[in-house]
Amino acid sequence: PSAMITRKLGPCLAAGCGAVIKPAEDTPLSALALAELADRAGVPKGLVSVLPCPRSEAPAVGRALATHAKIAKISFTGSTAVGVKLASQAARGLKRVSLELGGNAPLIVFEDACLDAAVNAAMSAKFRNSGQTCVCPNRFLVHSSVHDLFVAKLSERIKASLRLGHGAEEGTTIGPLINAAGVAKVELHLRDALAKGAKVALGPEDFETAGGNFFPPTVLTSCGPGMLCFDEETFGPLVAIRSFESESDALEISNQADNCGLAGYLVSKDLARCFRVAQALKVGMVGVNEGAISTEVAPFGGVKQSGLGREGAREGLDEYLDTKYICLGGLDP
Repeated sequence: PSAMITRKLGPCLAAGCGAVIKPAEDTPLSALALAELADRAGVPKGLVSVLPCPRSEAPAVGRALATHAKIAKISFTGSTAVGVKLASQAARGLKRVSLELGGNAPLIVFEDACLDAAVNAAMSAKFRNSGQTCVCPNRFLVHSSVHDLFVAKLSERIKASLRLGHGAEEGTTIGPLINAAGVAKVELHLRDALAKGAKVALGPEDFETAGGNFFPPTVLTSCGPGMLCFDEETFGPLVAIRSFESESDALEISNQADNCGLAGYLVSKDLARCFRVAQALKVGMVGVNEGAISTEVAPFGGVKQSGLGREGAREGLDEYLDTKYICLGGLDP
């Protein structure tokens, strides 16, 4: 929650703009804490304001902000449906809009990949924040020649390194989902996949029951298009794996997400293939032999219905600036 705010607030302030922050309904305290820190740091009063609200009031608050005459820009991270609604509302005043929306990232493991590197990339990309980031790989495509070994290695690493628990407890490496609705969605994706032929390689029964909003890391094989876990963003610690036979096969499956194009990942030792596949993936960001792609010095954002604009780097600052052309003449002595 803090990163979602600071990656917008930093360039906003750097460009000389004030900000009204409407935090997510589930995480208002992070925003209020940042506002307190800004006050302690000497940020002028009123330059950074926080406007929390209950979920029932979120549509009205969002509409008020998107249509207010004194607000020049809207920057939003969240679902595609809400992003489209905010963009439509902001368009009435021709406001500038930056949107970082949903993803359905593929992670492709080719036959020449170092499987240890592939497992490292999978662990860092998939299980950060319990699988609740927009750039988490949602569809794992593994070449048939290394499929079984990759599944075994990944399952072994998960069992050895992930421990459910409270974030303040020593030894905890994976926490809960944000709310009961998040748990229900992952459970729905799991039931749907199993009903359509997916197989469990590592399941909830392999972990101690934590209860509440915890969902144990789960690995499924024999997944594919037509299953919710492949067609929609799961947003949880559910690994959906499908095997493939050729590079073209992997790219065709990866690019089947017509409405999403945020991030993609691939693991290969072939440099030419790395560039070829990275360029062919219809996404805004690609991790090559790397699972942690987010950094403030690189432009973060997607294509298609995964968003508009970029956050981070110079491109992120440009989102808060207007270009002015001045033609100066008449100063000859």
